[in-house]
Amino acid sequence: MFTSLQNPFSLIGRALLALLFIPAGFAKIGGFAGTVGYIASKGVPLPEVAAAAAIAIELGLGLLLLAGFKARWAALGIAIFTAVITFIFHAFWNVPPEQVMQQQQAFFKNIAIVGGLLLVVAWGPGAWSVDGKRVD
Repeated sequence: MFTSLQNPFSLIGRALLALLFIPAGFAKIGGFAGTVGYIASKGVPLPEVAAAAAIAIELGLGLLLLAGFKARWAALGIAIFTAVITFIFHAFWNVPPEQVMQQQQAFFKNIAIVGGLLLVVAWGPGAWSVDGKRVD
C-alpha cells in the first residue's frame, strides 16, 4: 500500500518542508534590518552577510526543494544551515529558566527537520519532481 503512495507523500513532504523555509526567506527580505539586528544580538559576525545568506538558503534552496530540482543538494544545504543555526539561536542551555522549555522545543523541532531533510538527501525527491522527470 505505501509503495503506491511514495510519490504523493514525497511531494507533500517536500512541500511541507519547503513551507517552513520559503516564507521565512521572504519575511527576512521584508524585515531585513530587524533580521540583521536579531542575528547581531546573537553575536554572529557580519550579520548583514549572514542575513543575506539566510535569505538565499531559505528562499533559493527552499524553492529548489519544493520543485524537486537538485533536491538532494538543496536538502543537504538546508539541513546544514538548520543544524548550524539551531545551536546559535536555540541554545536552551544558555537561557534563563523561564525560556528553557520554549528554546528546547524549538531546538529539537529543528533537529527533527534536519532529519526529514536528510531523508530527502538519502532517498531523493520522488518521481513527482523535476529531478524525477529528468534523464541524466
